Amino acid sequence: MQPTISAERSVRRVKFRRLNFGKAFIYLILTAWAMTTIYPLFWIVNNSFKVSRDVMNNSFGIAWNPVLINYDNAFERISISKSYVNSLIMSGSTVLLVLVFGGLAAYVLSRFTFRGKKAIFSLLYATLLIPAFATVVPVYELLIKTDLVNTYWGLIMPHTAGNLTFAILVMAGYMATIPKELEDAAFVDGANRFQMFLKVFLPISRPVFASASIFVFLWSYNDLFSALIFVNKETVRPIVALLNEISSQYGTDFGLMATAVSLTVIPVLIVYLFISKYIQKGLTEGAVKG
Repeated sequence: MQPTISAERSVRRVKFRRLNFGKAFIYLILTAWAMTTIYPLFWIVNNSFKVSRDVMNNSFGIAWNPVLINYDNAFERISISKSYVNSLIMSGSTVLLVLVFGGLAAYVLSRFTFRGKKAIFSLLYATLLIPAFATVVPVYELLIKTDLVNTYWGLIMPHTAGNLTFAILVMAGYMATIPKELEDAAFVDGANRFQMFLKVFLPISRPVFASASIFVFLWSYNDLFSALIFVNKETVRPIVALLNEISSQYGTDFGLMATAVSLTVIPVLIVYLFISKYIQKGLTEGAVKG
């Protein structure tokens, strides 16, 4: 009897050591992640409450006496509010168009069987391999011919076209997991295809719509390359292009640069906080069931 008890205790000790080692490893990884992601954000926000001289002399020190002059300059001297509005209009419109057209296309590809369906999927996957830089010249020529350069549509249309493929593939994979019984029940109730999409597939697919929207918003919001080429006019300049102007015109005002970066990140964090609970579910549901 005694040897059995000792053996059980030994097994418990081994499990306890493994458990402690596992927890320590997880905490180590989380700490490293926090140092490389959360701390840089804190560093930027903290330096936004310092004057440029203090940022250069003690950039890692805490702003115990915060000043708001950088925020005043951001809204008065460089008109960051106008760039805010431009970015939100362009990115918001891009998200809306991608969800509407991408959702309808995903519904057709996931629930209908027709000739050429596999070829369409192959074409969609192939377009993901084409770098965005390879399409700049033809897209710019099209925008010139249609007089869309330096307009909101001059950035909305390329962003919509560039993000549609990703959105269609992700949403189609999710919609393919929806049980066919729901579709049959909607038919029995007299719903047509469009009503079925609005009343059945759209509510059930909210997680994947939320996931697609946050990625599309981030990619369009942070696209500096396209903004510098397609909308370089001050009246329609998005906020990422404004940051580039600050770094060139006000290169020595590090406090102003930190403030502009902090204000740029705020909309992304707000959008993410509102729909974060849907993101993981939307991206993994189709992969698990499909």
